[in-house]
Amino acid sequence: MTRSSVSSIQITKINGNDIQQTVDLLAVEEPLEIRLGYGPSTNRTQKSISVTMRTPGNDFELALGFLITEGIIESANQIYKIHYCTEANTIENKENIVRVELNPEVEIDLSKLQRNFYATSSCGVCGKESIEAIKVNCKLPITDFNFQISKDVIVSLPDKLRTQQNVFEHTGGLHACALFTKDGALLLLREDVGRHNAMDKLVGAHFGKPNAAINEYILLLSGRASFELLQKASMAGIPIVCAVGAPSSLAVQTAQEFGITLIGFLRGNRFNIYCHSDRIQ
Repeated sequence: MTRSSVSSIQITKINGNDIQQTVDLLAVEEPLEIRLGYGPSTNRTQKSISVTMRTPGNDFELALGFLITEGIIESANQIYKIHYCTEANTIENKENIVRVELNPEVEIDLSKLQRNFYATSSCGVCGKESIEAIKVNCKLPITDFNFQISKDVIVSLPDKLRTQQNVFEHTGGLHACALFTKDGALLLLREDVGRHNAMDKLVGAHFGKPNAAINEYILLLSGRASFELLQKASMAGIPIVCAVGAPSSLAVQTAQEFGITLIGFLRGNRFNIYCHSDRIQ
Protein backbone atom coordinates (compact mmCIF):
# COMPACT_ATOMS: atom_id res chain seq x y z
CA MET A 1 0.00 0.00 0.00
CA THR A 2 1.63 3.24 -1.12
CA ARG A 3 1.31 6.50 0.77
CA SER A 4 -0.78 8.20 -1.89
CA SER A 5 -3.13 5.31 -2.70
CA VAL A 6 -5.40 5.71 0.32
CA SER A 7 -6.74 8.51 2.47
CA SER A 8 -8.51 8.45 5.84
CA ILE A 9 -11.78 10.12 6.82
CA GLN A 10 -13.83 10.33 10.00
CA ILE A 11 -17.23 8.64 9.52
CA THR A 12 -20.34 7.69 11.45
CA LYS A 13 -20.92 3.94 11.28
CA ILE A 14 -24.44 2.59 11.76
CA ASN A 15 -25.07 -1.05 12.68
CA GLY A 16 -28.68 -1.38 13.76
CA ASN A 17 -28.97 0.69 16.94
CA ASP A 18 -25.21 0.81 17.38
CA ILE A 19 -23.73 4.18 16.32
CA GLN A 20 -19.95 4.65 16.27
CA GLN A 21 -17.54 7.39 15.26
CA THR A 22 -14.61 5.75 13.50
CA VAL A 23 -12.00 6.21 10.79
CA ASP A 24 -12.47 4.76 7.31
CA LEU A 25 -9.92 4.36 4.54
CA LEU A 26 -10.73 5.48 0.99
CA ALA A 27 -9.08 4.74 -2.33
CA VAL A 28 -7.63 8.00 -3.65
CA GLU A 29 -8.94 9.28 -6.98
CA GLU A 30 -7.09 12.10 -8.76
CA PRO A 31 -6.72 13.25 -12.38
CA LEU A 32 -3.68 12.34 -14.43
CA GLU A 33 -2.88 14.21 -17.63
CA ILE A 34 -0.69 12.38 -20.15
CA ARG A 35 1.29 14.58 -22.54
CA LEU A 36 3.25 13.34 -25.54
CA GLY A 37 6.54 14.88 -26.70
CA TYR A 38 7.54 13.96 -30.25
CA GLY A 39 9.31 15.17 -33.39
CA PRO A 40 12.91 16.03 -34.33
CA SER A 41 15.21 17.00 -31.46
CA THR A 42 15.41 20.55 -32.86
CA ASN A 43 11.64 20.96 -33.22
CA ARG A 44 9.77 19.06 -30.54
CA THR A 45 5.97 19.12 -30.30
CA GLN A 46 3.99 18.62 -27.10
CA LYS A 47 0.41 17.41 -27.16
CA SER A 48 -1.95 16.57 -24.31
CA ILE A 49 -3.53 13.25 -25.27
CA SER A 50 -5.42 12.05 -22.20
CA VAL A 51 -6.86 13.02 -18.85
CA THR A 52 -7.94 10.06 -16.75
CA MET A 53 -9.20 9.74 -13.19
CA ARG A 54 -6.88 7.26 -11.49
CA THR A 55 -5.42 6.06 -8.21
CA PRO A 56 -1.97 7.70 -7.86
CA GLY A 57 0.94 5.32 -8.22
CA ASN A 58 2.54 3.50 -11.17
CA ASP A 59 1.80 6.58 -13.29
CA PHE A 60 4.64 5.95 -15.75
CA GLU A 61 3.37 2.41 -16.29
CA LEU A 62 -0.11 3.79 -16.84
CA ALA A 63 1.15 6.21 -19.48
CA LEU A 64 3.18 3.52 -21.28
CA GLY A 65 0.35 0.99 -21.18
CA PHE A 66 -2.13 3.58 -22.45
CA LEU A 67 0.05 4.42 -25.46
CA ILE A 68 0.45 0.73 -26.32
CA THR A 69 -3.18 -0.34 -25.85
CA GLU A 70 -4.44 2.67 -27.80
CA GLY A 71 -2.09 1.82 -30.69
CA ILE A 72 -0.16 5.10 -30.52
CA ILE A 73 3.17 3.29 -30.08
CA GLU A 74 4.20 -0.34 -30.50
CA SER A 75 6.85 -0.83 -27.82
CA ALA A 76 8.69 0.79 -24.94
CA ASN A 77 11.76 1.03 -27.20
CA GLN A 78 10.13 3.98 -28.93
CA ILE A 79 10.26 6.02 -25.72
CA TYR A 80 13.24 8.13 -24.70
CA LYS A 81 11.97 8.89 -21.19
CA ILE A 82 8.87 9.46 -19.08
CA HIS A 83 8.82 12.17 -16.43
CA TYR A 84 6.51 14.33 -14.32
CA CYS A 85 5.93 17.90 -15.50
CA THR A 86 6.50 19.30 -12.02
CA GLU A 87 7.56 22.66 -13.41
CA ALA A 88 4.04 23.10 -14.84
CA ASN A 89 2.19 22.13 -11.67
CA THR A 90 1.22 23.71 -8.43
CA ILE A 91 2.37 22.10 -5.21
CA GLU A 92 -1.13 20.65 -4.76
CA ASN A 93 -1.11 18.61 -7.95
CA LYS A 94 2.53 17.93 -8.71
CA GLU A 95 2.92 14.45 -10.15
CA ASN A 96 -0.51 14.72 -11.80
CA ILE A 97 0.95 15.55 -15.22
CA VAL A 98 3.17 13.02 -17.01
CA ARG A 99 5.09 13.68 -20.23
CA VAL A 100 6.16 10.79 -22.43
CA GLU A 101 9.13 11.72 -24.63
CA LEU A 102 9.32 9.67 -27.82
CA ASN A 103 12.64 9.10 -29.59
CA PRO A 104 13.18 11.76 -32.29
CA GLU A 105 12.99 9.25 -35.14
CA VAL A 106 9.61 7.85 -34.06
CA GLU A 107 6.78 8.82 -36.38
CA ILE A 108 3.24 8.74 -35.04
CA ASP A 109 -0.15 8.76 -36.71
CA LEU A 110 -1.57 12.15 -35.75
CA SER A 111 -5.10 11.00 -36.62
CA LYS A 112 -4.98 8.75 -33.56
CA LEU A 113 -4.44 11.83 -31.42
CA GLN A 114 -7.55 13.63 -32.66
CA ARG A 115 -9.77 11.73 -30.26
CA ASN A 116 -10.79 13.26 -26.95
CA PHE A 117 -9.25 10.91 -24.40
CA TYR A 118 -11.09 12.10 -21.32
CA ALA A 119 -11.80 9.07 -19.17
CA THR A 120 -13.66 8.77 -15.89
CA SER A 121 -12.69 6.06 -13.44
CA SER A 122 -15.80 4.07 -14.34
CA CYS A 123 -15.51 4.22 -18.12
CA GLY A 124 -12.47 4.50 -20.31
CA VAL A 125 -14.22 5.12 -23.63
CA CYS A 126 -16.98 7.61 -22.77
CA GLY A 127 -14.78 10.55 -23.76
CA LYS A 128 -14.17 9.34 -27.32
CA GLU A 129 -15.63 11.82 -29.77
CA SER A 130 -17.31 9.28 -32.06
CA ILE A 131 -18.42 5.65 -32.19
CA GLU A 132 -15.73 4.98 -34.79
CA ALA A 133 -13.09 6.30 -32.40
CA ILE A 134 -13.92 3.62 -29.83
CA LYS A 135 -12.38 0.83 -31.91
CA VAL A 136 -8.63 1.02 -32.33
CA ASN A 137 -6.66 -1.00 -34.85
CA CYS A 138 -6.06 -4.26 -33.02
CA LYS A 139 -3.22 -6.53 -33.99
CA LEU A 140 -3.70 -9.68 -36.03
CA PRO A 141 -5.76 -12.39 -34.31
CA ILE A 142 -3.91 -14.62 -31.85
CA THR A 143 -3.73 -17.93 -33.71
CA ASP A 144 -1.38 -19.96 -31.48
CA PHE A 145 -3.48 -22.57 -29.67
CA ASN A 146 -0.52 -24.62 -28.45
CA PHE A 147 -0.57 -22.58 -25.24
CA GLN A 148 -2.92 -24.61 -23.06
CA ILE A 149 -3.96 -24.31 -19.41
CA SER A 150 -5.48 -26.84 -17.04
CA LYS A 151 -8.85 -26.22 -15.39
CA ASP A 152 -7.20 -26.60 -11.97
CA VAL A 153 -4.90 -23.67 -12.66
CA ILE A 154 -7.80 -21.49 -13.80
CA VAL A 155 -9.88 -22.03 -10.64
CA SER A 156 -6.87 -21.30 -8.41
CA LEU A 157 -6.34 -17.77 -9.75
CA PRO A 158 -8.98 -15.65 -7.93
CA ASP A 159 -7.76 -16.60 -4.45
CA LYS A 160 -4.18 -15.77 -5.43
CA LEU A 161 -5.32 -12.41 -6.74
CA ARG A 162 -7.36 -11.52 -3.67
CA THR A 163 -4.56 -12.26 -1.20
CA GLN A 164 -2.31 -9.78 -3.03
CA GLN A 165 -4.83 -6.92 -3.40
CA ASN A 166 -3.28 -4.72 -0.73
CA VAL A 167 -5.19 -1.49 -1.28
CA PHE A 168 -8.50 -3.30 -1.94
CA GLU A 169 -8.08 -5.06 1.38
CA HIS A 170 -8.02 -1.69 3.14
CA THR A 171 -10.60 0.21 1.07
CA GLY A 172 -12.76 -2.23 -0.93
CA GLY A 173 -12.74 0.36 -3.70
CA LEU A 174 -10.34 -0.79 -6.41
CA HIS A 175 -10.31 -2.93 -9.51
CA ALA A 176 -7.39 -5.27 -10.12
CA CYS A 177 -5.74 -6.91 -13.13
CA ALA A 178 -3.07 -9.60 -12.85
CA LEU A 179 -0.83 -11.67 -15.10
CA PHE A 180 -0.19 -15.34 -14.30
CA THR A 181 2.03 -18.01 -15.85
CA LYS A 182 0.56 -21.21 -17.30
CA ASP A 183 1.39 -22.87 -13.96
CA GLY A 184 -0.61 -20.30 -12.00
CA ALA A 185 2.29 -18.25 -10.63
CA LEU A 186 1.47 -14.56 -10.11
CA LEU A 187 3.76 -12.32 -12.17
CA LEU A 188 2.27 -8.84 -11.91
CA LEU A 189 -0.71 -7.19 -10.25
CA ARG A 190 -1.97 -3.61 -10.53
CA GLU A 191 -4.93 -1.89 -8.85
CA ASP A 192 -6.82 1.28 -9.67
CA VAL A 193 -10.21 2.96 -9.23
CA GLY A 194 -10.61 2.57 -13.00
CA ARG A 195 -10.52 -0.94 -14.46
CA HIS A 196 -9.08 0.44 -17.70
CA ASN A 197 -6.31 2.20 -15.72
CA ALA A 198 -5.47 -1.00 -13.85
CA MET A 199 -5.16 -2.75 -17.20
CA ASP A 200 -2.94 -0.02 -18.67
CA LYS A 201 -0.71 -0.07 -15.57
CA LEU A 202 -0.34 -3.83 -15.90
CA VAL A 203 0.50 -3.66 -19.61
CA GLY A 204 2.92 -0.79 -19.01
CA ALA A 205 4.66 -2.66 -16.18
CA HIS A 206 5.14 -5.71 -18.40
CA PHE A 207 6.22 -3.97 -21.58
CA GLY A 208 8.58 -1.74 -19.61
CA LYS A 209 10.79 -4.78 -19.04
CA PRO A 210 13.51 -5.79 -21.51
CA ASN A 211 12.54 -8.54 -23.95
CA ALA A 212 9.00 -8.64 -22.64
CA ALA A 213 6.76 -11.36 -24.10
CA ILE A 214 3.15 -11.70 -23.06
CA ASN A 215 1.77 -14.38 -25.36
CA GLU A 216 2.03 -17.21 -22.80
CA TYR A 217 0.40 -15.51 -19.84
CA ILE A 218 -3.12 -15.45 -18.41
CA LEU A 219 -4.91 -12.19 -17.59
CA LEU A 220 -7.28 -12.17 -14.62
CA LEU A 221 -9.79 -9.34 -14.09
CA SER A 222 -11.27 -8.78 -10.63
CA GLY A 223 -14.63 -7.67 -12.05
CA ARG A 224 -16.51 -7.96 -15.31
CA ALA A 225 -15.00 -8.37 -18.77
CA SER A 226 -15.84 -5.29 -20.84
CA PHE A 227 -15.22 -4.64 -24.51
CA GLU A 228 -12.50 -2.13 -23.73
CA LEU A 229 -10.50 -4.56 -21.59
CA LEU A 230 -10.67 -7.23 -24.29
CA GLN A 231 -9.55 -4.68 -26.85
CA LYS A 232 -6.58 -3.74 -24.66
CA ALA A 233 -5.77 -7.43 -24.15
CA SER A 234 -5.78 -7.90 -27.92
CA MET A 235 -3.45 -4.94 -28.44
CA ALA A 236 -1.09 -6.41 -25.85
CA GLY A 237 -1.28 -9.92 -27.36
CA ILE A 238 -2.71 -11.76 -24.31
CA PRO A 239 -4.23 -15.13 -25.35
CA ILE A 240 -6.37 -15.99 -22.28
CA VAL A 241 -8.57 -13.55 -20.33
CA CYS A 242 -10.40 -14.65 -17.18
CA ALA A 243 -12.93 -12.52 -15.31
CA VAL A 244 -14.53 -13.01 -11.92
CA GLY A 245 -17.66 -11.31 -13.29
CA ALA A 246 -19.67 -11.45 -16.46
CA PRO A 247 -18.53 -10.55 -19.97
CA SER A 248 -20.51 -8.21 -22.18
CA SER A 249 -21.75 -9.27 -25.61
CA LEU A 250 -19.22 -7.00 -27.33
CA ALA A 251 -16.42 -8.38 -25.15
CA VAL A 252 -17.28 -11.90 -26.34
CA GLN A 253 -17.45 -10.70 -29.94
CA THR A 254 -14.05 -9.04 -29.61
CA ALA A 255 -12.51 -12.16 -28.06
CA GLN A 256 -13.92 -14.33 -30.84
CA GLU A 257 -12.62 -12.02 -33.53
CA PHE A 258 -9.09 -11.73 -32.14
CA GLY A 259 -8.47 -15.30 -31.02
CA ILE A 260 -8.69 -14.72 -27.26
CA THR A 261 -9.94 -17.44 -24.94
CA LEU A 262 -12.50 -15.67 -22.72
CA ILE A 263 -13.60 -17.03 -19.35
CA GLY A 264 -16.25 -15.44 -17.15
CA PHE A 265 -17.98 -16.05 -13.81
CA LEU A 266 -14.78 -17.58 -12.41
CA ARG A 267 -15.89 -18.41 -8.88
CA GLY A 268 -14.96 -21.39 -6.75
CA ASN A 269 -14.63 -24.42 -8.99
CA ARG A 270 -16.91 -23.04 -11.70
CA PHE A 271 -16.40 -20.90 -14.78
CA ASN A 272 -17.84 -20.36 -18.26
CA ILE A 273 -15.76 -20.47 -21.45
CA TYR A 274 -17.28 -18.12 -24.03
CA CYS A 275 -14.98 -18.72 -26.96
CA HIS A 276 -11.79 -20.49 -28.07
CA SER A 277 -12.08 -23.28 -25.46
CA ASP A 278 -9.25 -25.22 -27.18
CA ARG A 279 -6.70 -23.68 -24.80
CA ILE A 280 -8.39 -25.08 -21.65
CA GLN A 281 -7.64 -28.70 -20.74
